[in-house]
Order: sequence, then structure tokens, then C-alpha cells
Amino acid sequence: MKKILLVVAAFAIFSCKNEPEIDYVLLSGKIENPKGEKVSIFGNDFKKEISINSDGTFSDTLHIETSGYYNLAHGRERTSLYTKQGDELEVTLDASKFDETIKYSGKGSESNNYLASKFLNNEKLNVQEIFTKEEADFLKTINEQKNKAEDALTKVEGLSDEFISLEKKNINYEYLAYLNRYPSYHPYFAKKENFKVSEGFLAPLDKVDYDNTTDFGNSESYQQIVSNHYLEKYYTDTLKVESIKLIKGIKSQNIKNSLASELAYDISPSNKHIETIYNLIQEIADKDEIKEKVTEKYKKVQNLVAGKNSPAFDYENHKGGTTSLADLKGKYVYIDVWATWCGPCIGEIPSLKKVEKKYHNKNIEFVSISIDTPKAYDTWKNMVKDKELGGIQLMADNAWKSKFVTDYAIEGIPRFILIDPNGKIVNADAPRPSSPKLIELFDELKI
Repeated sequence: MKKILLVVAAFAIFSCKNEPEIDYVLLSGKIENPKGEKVSIFGNDFKKEISINSDGTFSDTLHIETSGYYNLAHGRERTSLYTKQGDELEVTLDASKFDETIKYSGKGSESNNYLASKFLNNEKLNVQEIFTKEEADFLKTINEQKNKAEDALTKVEGLSDEFISLEKKNINYEYLAYLNRYPSYHPYFAKKENFKVSEGFLAPLDKVDYDNTTDFGNSESYQQIVSNHYLEKYYTDTLKVESIKLIKGIKSQNIKNSLASELAYDISPSNKHIETIYNLIQEIADKDEIKEKVTEKYKKVQNLVAGKNSPAFDYENHKGGTTSLADLKGKYVYIDVWATWCGPCIGEIPSLKKVEKKYHNKNIEFVSISIDTPKAYDTWKNMVKDKELGGIQLMADNAWKSKFVTDYAIEGIPRFILIDPNGKIVNADAPRPSSPKLIELFDELKI
């Protein structure tokens, strides 16, 4: 009997030693009123899309390598997610009330229910009101926000020491991000064009380590601070020599890759520094996908200079039939690429109407091309009618992937383009209707 017990004990020890190490996260859940067919999890160089079943349920195994903050996204909504190897999370939500209904259960749920609550509270903040405040009131407000966040963290039970440490650091970065944005946000919201912060206002940012890979992966606020730190120097450096040297000297490859992706947005027809930007991106990025995407865009932009033949379009007209660029030959064509969900696009509508009225019966056509998805077709039809939009209203055939949109390397809207009567590009990144420079350009062309 003793021999049998010894064998059993030995087997038990052997079994414990050979128990597979858990290097994954189990994630499952159910979504009411889903807005799409996928749930996305991304962050810390990890990305995975999970299919949603017909009954709204989903489940998958996430082989994450790093514990920390990630994003859970569905439709146009997203929220912060904290997870580590060994977690078994179940999430439920109603996509029509995303932030208000998201709930977690299972191993690791405590930290995520805390984050969901924090995210919902942050959504309720009136950012414009905060940045409109004068310095003293602004500092008082963001200090109070920081103290409330720290106090809320201490009241949650079941949080790991690792999460508490990360979250304390994140709360501080959120505070510093507000501080960092104030010099540019306050003059805009308070309508004080020549406003300058007082001496020492930004002193707390002097203590920030702008080359921290771990913090960069775990805090969006830190990412904003780092991006502003390096890119502000880049864009204000006339010769760009010192700022390029500074960026090249960054040790964190993750930060370099992120800056490379951001700089890629400035490879545009109106930027005279595109070659400098392109060469810098090629040197600092180590991901082939970034380099290849930038190279493709760089080549496209080189074909979008003034005098080149414009890419063509032939899209559905709101009034019926289709309209092509060839149909408008003999007149200048001012194109507005927009979408019904785009706030800045809608913000330009009053100015666009004024310009259209001013140049009515002149040698110019005003064309608006919506890049809404097919699901938003009725929304587009109704908005054009309800807002009494003028000009020629067209809808692109494949949203962002429409050929005209990709040929013009459009990555953000609204985007305005001016084409001459012969179908050649005048300006592939023309001034907005709200800019006085547009009328100056029209006057220069004697339209």
C-alpha cells in the first residue's frame, strides 16, 4: 500500500511539473443590437478580429505576450481593456448604448469594470468647457479630476498590484495630457488668438521620460504627449535638422514606428517637405507594412502635382443617373470629399454654400462626393435633401476604397480638390471653403 501511495505521489509531482503554462486569454461575450460582424482587440503590437455569431455571441483565445492595456472595439465604439495571460473574461453589452451597458465577469473582470466606469465618466466631461477656463480655474479643474480618479481607484476591491501601479501612472499621464494641450486648445475654444501660457505652466512636463516603451504601450495619454513632444519640434524646425536628429535618436522602436505612421499623413500634394518626410520614415520604421504603405502613397502624391491629369470619377448623382469628370470638361471643378458622419465636413457646409452662391453662373462647378458606406445610402439621400445641399451631389461607389479616393491618397476628410477646365490638377489639397485663401485662389485664376 505504501508503495502505491509513493507512486501516486510521484506521479502527482510529475504531473504538476508538466502542467502546461497558460499563455493566453479566454475572451467571450454577447452583443445586443450589433453594429457589425466583428469585435476587434488591439494594442501592444497585437490585433485580432473575432467574428460575432448570428445570436450576438462570440468567443476566442487571445495569445497575448504582454499584460497591459488594450482596446475592445465594435462598430464605431471602443473602450479600454486590461488583460493578462490567464484571464477568462466574459463581456456583455448593447451596441446601441455601448458605454452605458458594457459589463465584465470572470477572471480579470474587476479591473475592466473599473475601466468601463472610468471611460463612461470621461465621456461625460465637457472638454470644450474645461479648455475655455482661464489658467487658474483650468489647473484647479484638472487637479480635481486627477484626485477623483485616484480616489475612485482606491475604492475598487480585487485589483492586482500591477494594475493599480499602471493605473496610477496612467491617471498622471491623463493629467499631463490636459496640461500639454492647453496652450493650443485654450486660444481656440476661448477665441484668444495671441494667447500664451504663463511662465512655468508646462514645467511638470519637463520631468517626463519621452522614450519609455512600456508606458507608450499602456497609455494613450502618454502616446499623445510623446507625439506632441517630437512632432511639434519637427514642424517648427524650419530646416528640420535638429528635430530629425532627435527623432532618430529615440531608443524605443515602438515610438519610432508610431511617429513614422503619423508623419505619413503629411505626405501630401501641398507639403513641400514630402521627400524629407519620406526619407525619415524609411530610416526610423522597422515594419515593412509601414514602409510599403508610405512608398505607395509617396509615388501617388508625386503624380498629384499641379499640371498633371486628374484621376477621374463617374459616380451616382443624387438627382439621378451618374456624373463623371469628363461631363464637366470646359469648367473648373471644385471637389469636396465628405461623409454624413464627418463633423468637420458638415461644419464646412455653410461656407461652401456661400462660395457656391458667390460663383453661381461662373466658369466653375461645385461637386460633393460622399464616401459613405452603402448602408448609409438613405442617410446621404436624406441629408442632401434636408440640408438643401447645392452643387452636384455624388456618392462614391466603394467608400474609402473608391478608386478616385485612393488615387488621390485621401486618408482624412474633408478634402478639397481643384481641377482646371482641361481636367488637369490645379491643387490636389485645395483650401477649404471657410478659408479666405480659396477666394484668393479663385481670383488668381480669374474664375
